[in-house]
Amino acid sequence: MKKKGMKKSFTLLLSSVMLLALALSGCSGGKSAGDVAPGAEGDNGKKEASGEQVTITHYTIDSEDRTFIEKLIPDFEAKHPNIKVKLEKAPYEQFDSKLQTLIAGGKSPDVTSHYGYGGFAEYYNKDMLLDLNDIIKEDGFKASDYNIPEDLMKIYTVKDHAYGIPVNMYVTLMLYNKDMFDAANLPYPPSDYEDKSWTFDKMVEDAKKLTHVSDDITKTQYGVDFTWSERDMRPLYFGVQPYSEDTWTNGGVPSETHFDSPDVIAAYNKLFNLILKDKVSPTTEWSKSVAGQNGDAFVTGKVGMTVSGSWSLAGSNDFPFKVGVAAVPAGGNDKVRSVLFVDPLMILKGSKHPKEAFEWIKYLVGDEVQEKSIDLSGGNPPVNTKAAEAYYKHFDGIDPADVKKVYEGAVKYGFESYNHLVTNYSQINDMFINEMQPIETGHKTVEEVMPIIQKKVTEIIKR
Repeated sequence: MKKKGMKKSFTLLLSSVMLLALALSGCSGGKSAGDVAPGAEGDNGKKEASGEQVTITHYTIDSEDRTFIEKLIPDFEAKHPNIKVKLEKAPYEQFDSKLQTLIAGGKSPDVTSHYGYGGFAEYYNKDMLLDLNDIIKEDGFKASDYNIPEDLMKIYTVKDHAYGIPVNMYVTLMLYNKDMFDAANLPYPPSDYEDKSWTFDKMVEDAKKLTHVSDDITKTQYGVDFTWSERDMRPLYFGVQPYSEDTWTNGGVPSETHFDSPDVIAAYNKLFNLILKDKVSPTTEWSKSVAGQNGDAFVTGKVGMTVSGSWSLAGSNDFPFKVGVAAVPAGGNDKVRSVLFVDPLMILKGSKHPKEAFEWIKYLVGDEVQEKSIDLSGGNPPVNTKAAEAYYKHFDGIDPADVKKVYEGAVKYGFESYNHLVTNYSQINDMFINEMQPIETGHKTVEEVMPIIQKKVTEIIKR
């Protein structure tokens, strides 16, 4: 169905999304992992009351772009001698399940984010998150003191109650291989979102000139890899809204979905045609053959353009070719061209030391630490606008002005990821991956698969 009355900006959208996200039952939050130490269970509480040392636990993904915070702990602890920080980590695929296990076992971490498949709405609806209003008021915390835009603070605010402090802001962008464009005598794609010549069709036109398919895999290259966001939100890019409008006023629980509608099917066909009809995009199997199971074919230099999250930009300094950054081409929706992934830090209800946990969060969003974290993480984008100026200059051979334009355009045309906003999202995402795989291999059509997805997504949302 055509998008009708869609929220006009991600800020407005997110504010609305959260407004009626009241709920519900679920996890009751256990004890802090920091509390589960040898000795009496109440020791930490007594220590806190006496001003003695307490331990808080930060739960995160076991990857270099997240575990770098270990290097920040000594400085924080030196400045806060009464607080020790312990890092608990898990592989991405196990992040949500391990978190639930920790909570169920009475070992809830103090601080975490929605780094797994589950999103804020899922955590909120399971009653896992601490309302930060009292701590913020007592502390006198102001987002402006940390150069965090107020609009971003609203993302994780429900009915004027804050449940998260933004720490990183990823956008969707296009990376392109300058060497391949030079070899094809093609001009580089623009970084300015207001350049009206840069459309989806123009991208396909350029991609055809960059694509060379050969029986010899070493001589094969493709023009574009278009992985714009999670699969369920891709129709938005073409002006089609697959979830009903009340998703944003019903706690992330849409009353209707439209994945089997003609407009949604047409949108998916446009994207799958990049692989099946235009043959300018690689199949997953081909990408695995050149880049490994979880590798990125663009990084191998075999793909001319890739539309992806800005986490892909983080590794660009090590790519074996010259890299440029461009706007996501216009797909037919004059409001939505980028998915935003604003990651918050949240305190879980199981925390025994929420004030100390909040001190740790404040430390991580301060100007100096946010700027230092860009290098330590390998290029994580800060939420702090002052530190962002250093982020724009972080990438070798890429004009900082282009990075800034792409970021500003992405925010202007951005839409916060559904995975933060729709309930039971981890199950929805898994279902989409499994059901859509036969389309890419040519074993099923979009028309055959979408009614199945429509039925299954309806069932998952009702759980």
